Formats: sequence, C-alpha cells, structure tokens
Amino acid sequence: MARWNPKRRVLEHEHSKFWKHDLKEVAEPNLIREIFSYDEIPKIDFDHTLLPIDPAEDIFITDTTFRDGQQARPPYTVKQIETIFDFLQRLSGPEGVIRQSEFFLYTSKDREALERCLSRNYPYPQITGWIRAVEQDLQLVADMQLKETGILTSVSDYHIFLKLKIDRKAALAKYLGIVRAAIEKGITPRCHFEDITRADVYGFCIPFAIELMRIREESGIDIKIRLCDTLGFGVTYPGTALPRSVPRLVRTFIDDAGVPGHLLEWHGHNDFHKVLTNAACAWLYGCGGANGTLLGFGERTGNAPIEGLIMEYISLKGSLSGIDTTAITEMAEYFQTELGYRIPPNYPFVGEEFNATRAGIHADGLVKDEEIYNIFNTEKLLKRPVSIIITDKSGVSSIAYWVNTRLKLTGEKRLDKRHPGIVRIHKRVMHEYEQGRNTSISTEELERWARRYLPEYFVSEFDKLKKRANALAAHLVEEVVESDAIKSMDPLRQEPLLQTLLDLNPFIQYIYITDHEGRKITRNITHIVDKAKYESAKVGEDLSDRPWFIEPVRDGKVHLTDFYTSRYTGALCITVSAPIRNEAEEIVGILGIDIRFEDLAKMEETGDF
Repeated sequence: MARWNPKRRVLEHEHSKFWKHDLKEVAEPNLIREIFSYDEIPKIDFDHTLLPIDPAEDIFITDTTFRDGQQARPPYTVKQIETIFDFLQRLSGPEGVIRQSEFFLYTSKDREALERCLSRNYPYPQITGWIRAVEQDLQLVADMQLKETGILTSVSDYHIFLKLKIDRKAALAKYLGIVRAAIEKGITPRCHFEDITRADVYGFCIPFAIELMRIREESGIDIKIRLCDTLGFGVTYPGTALPRSVPRLVRTFIDDAGVPGHLLEWHGHNDFHKVLTNAACAWLYGCGGANGTLLGFGERTGNAPIEGLIMEYISLKGSLSGIDTTAITEMAEYFQTELGYRIPPNYPFVGEEFNATRAGIHADGLVKDEEIYNIFNTEKLLKRPVSIIITDKSGVSSIAYWVNTRLKLTGEKRLDKRHPGIVRIHKRVMHEYEQGRNTSISTEELERWARRYLPEYFVSEFDKLKKRANALAAHLVEEVVESDAIKSMDPLRQEPLLQTLLDLNPFIQYIYITDHEGRKITRNITHIVDKAKYESAKVGEDLSDRPWFIEPVRDGKVHLTDFYTSRYTGALCITVSAPIRNEAEEIVGILGIDIRFEDLAKMEETGDF
C-alpha cells in the first residue's frame, strides 16, 4: 500500500493488513544480555540506520515535579505545591509551553494540593493524574474529576517477568483492560511505557501500541504514550540500534505503530548524563512532548530539568512564546530560601556562579564588553547580571568590574582598573592570599573594602538608606513609646515588650532605655549571638553624652544618627531614638534602637522596606 505524505510530497509505503507486528510470547525473559551485561557498562551498538529529523508540528513540555520529582526528595507541603505550580504557570505562558503537570492522588494531602491548584483555573499547565495499572485506582481519578491520567504500563521483560511475575500475554491483557476501563469512565489514558530502552521493541512495545491505536480509532479518545527511559540508557548517536536509539524509538512508534507524534512523550533519566539531550532529540524526530521536573529532581540521577527544556525549546523555536524566563530565577531562589535546597554553584541558569568568572583575563574581557564571556543577556532574561568571583587569579580588572557592577556605574562613570581605590582593594585581596587564604573573597568582604577605599561613591547610597531607615524606624519607635508599658519607666514591664520588638524585627541589633538623665535602666536586649559582646554595657551606665540622647531631649523629636561602627559588635550601624513622655507630656526617658547597616542594605535590595 502507499499513502500520500503532503509534508514530504511523495507516496510513502504503508504495511498492509497481511504484514503486521504481533505480540511475540517468549518462554523466558529477553534481557538483551549482549548489550546489558550486569557486570559491565552497557554497550552502545549500531545498525547504521540513518534517519532524517522530522520534528512534530507542535512540541511542548510536560511536568512531573509533583510525581517523579517528589519521589526523590522530602515531600512538599500543600502550600509549597501551590507556589511551585504558580511558577510552572508563568513558565507555561499563554501558549501552554508546559502543557500538563501530573499529580499523585493517593493521600489526602495529594488530593488537597491538587484541588488548590485546580482552583486557580490556569489554562496551563493542565492537571492530570498518575496511577498504577490497577482498575480500582481509576476511581481516584474520577473522584477528582480529572480528564486524563498516566497509567504505569511497564514494557521490558525486566519488569514483566522479574517484577510483575507474569508473561507478555498477561501483561498486555492487563494493560489493555485498564485502558478500556479508563475510557468507559470518560478518562483519557496515557500509557507510560516503563523501561522502554531495555525492552523488546517489536516483540512487545509495537504490538501493544498498535492495540492502543486500534482502541483509539474505535473510541475516538486520543490515547497517549509516554516513552520512559527509566534508567537513562537512551542515546542520540546517528545509526544506533534499538532499543537504546532515541531517534529509532520515536520513529518506530510513529511509522510502524501509527502513533501520531502529538500523542507521544519522552520521559528520561540522567544516569548517563544524557537526559536533556535525549529529550530534545525526541522532539527533533517527531515526539511532541518532553517530560521533566523543575531543577531535574527525580529518581536517582533525576529527570530532564524543565528550566533546561525551556531554554532548549526557545532555542529551537526562535522565540519566547510568552514564557516568563525570569520565573526560572525566582523559582530557584524559592527552592533555596524556602525549601532549604542547595543548588550547586555551577548549575546552569540558576547556580550562584553559572554566569560568573574567576579568570582575570576573562574579567578583562567583561570590562570591555560582557557579551564576550556571557551566554546571553542574563540580566534581562533571568534577572541575573554577570558576576565576578574574586580570587588571587582575578586581577585588578576583576575588581573594577565587580565595583562597577555593584555601583551600577556605566559609560564614562565606570571606574578604570587603574583607579587608586581599585588598586588598593586588589592589594587587600592579594594580602589575604599571601597570608595563606585558600577560599574566594566573599561579597561582604568586597563591600566592606569598597566602602573603605571608595567612600565617595557610597555617600549618596548612605543618604538614601538613611532616609529609608528614618521612615521605617520612626514608625517603629513612635508606636512603641506610646505603649503604657514603656511609659511606666518600669524595666520589668518594658523589657518583655522590647524583646518582642527585637524578635519581630531581626534587623535590630540592640534596644535600650535610659531615664531622663541618660542612665541606662534596661538590661541588654539583643540577639543571643551578640549577648557576650554587650557584657560591658551595664545598667546605670551614663549615656547622656551620646548624640542619640542629646537630640531628642533638646527638641523632643525622633532622631536618627549618622552611620557609625558599633564599639560592641564592630558592625556598621545607625541609631534611632525617641523621647518617652509621661501623662503630663514631660520627657522621662529615651528609647534607643541600633540597626545594622548590612540588614538595611539587604532590605533595600530585596524591596522589603
């Protein structure tokens, strides 16, 4: 038979009903030992069949962060799942680049999380379920009113014979039975062909797929197939043989089983460092969907990282397709700050150092034009400006680049590497390594040295922070000094309130109250890590010569000092103080609050003021 292919504009051969792939029953499992000898590294064999690329008309991403991804880490809370789902929605864009996301259904927490995500009414990603090949599990899908579910249908003899303890005929009957049951309940089945890269492709997988397509034709339901490279054996090399060849697997299902590309998904694992390349290769040879997880979480070595798939998708399509790429950075920050997950510094797109350089010669290039050593405009697309890691190999160009980036100096305002302040900072760095240091210089250290050697460039920033701090602190102290406990001038009543104020505002370093003569009446209210540093600060200490005491006594207003170095902690601080009045509006004491500059700067940077 011959069928016209309008895309290629030729007649293509199509097998007649007299030539078809039937299930091949075997007496013992075909474990393909010539390739997968358990005591050796698996072999990659070739049959020299070369295939042209033939991408699906519509390529897309599907997500398994809450299923396979969650199996590889401590379980998410319901709230965390909601937040992560919001990130997936932003990455999906209006075109549904991330088309679907699958959820567990077995626990009450699973179902609550699913319901909350459904209540958001996002068009994408669509929510689907995942169940075992057990008919009663379908009721879970029906109860949640989901339109589609994944079904575990393992296809290799490793799973059929060694795990399920049945033969191929029984496995096929079991799988087809649950597929029909799903359709009867109005649920679209998505069959997960588990361990396909160790399976007998023509002996079991293709006959199974043909039967699924027959049911599809009878029912009118688009049954989907997920090609699961469970142990990461897939390879992309031209001419490689089944079952490991990704191109051959995809084309075999399309050409020999008649599965349309838009009903195929590729699901891989990273056991051999090929997970992202394999997924993209599946796209190129006609597979519509590539399945992955955020940050590549998944069994053992993980799944294809969705942030990597997003970048690959954009590269192949040539446009953003409405994707909010900055959500990648915010997602990674959420995983680190809220979930306590440490992303490796060199992890692509989100690691702390993914667009950083240490080499002095590279830094010199960045000074001239950051495009020389940066993959793309990471500040625009990911909110991640290029950064420099300062070590003994960095050189003065690196210092200049770091300072110019930190101060946002551009054009003629940029500091040259020969600027005396830059040279002094570099000299300070080299002194560290001459003393035996073997770690990189921290951002905090560079910040401190930059303020020391380039003070004139930080004046305006100090003024801005002081103004913002004044508004923040004035609001704090004005409310506190009106409290009856504070007005009582009884330390036993005042101290619990001051401690609460400290606990609620971690940027505060130290809180204290003096009487109207400047004598300290409260014990040291400070963070536990700083307690020992304040041992010399005693009750009864005369503080009447301090500017923060003198000014409120003089004019009766809230006062904010200039920045200074704390004699107790050595930290750069600012003090806000306010008068405490009795019922007759007489000043009976002064409340003082020391605030750390570093915390103010962080609040300014993160927009937390």
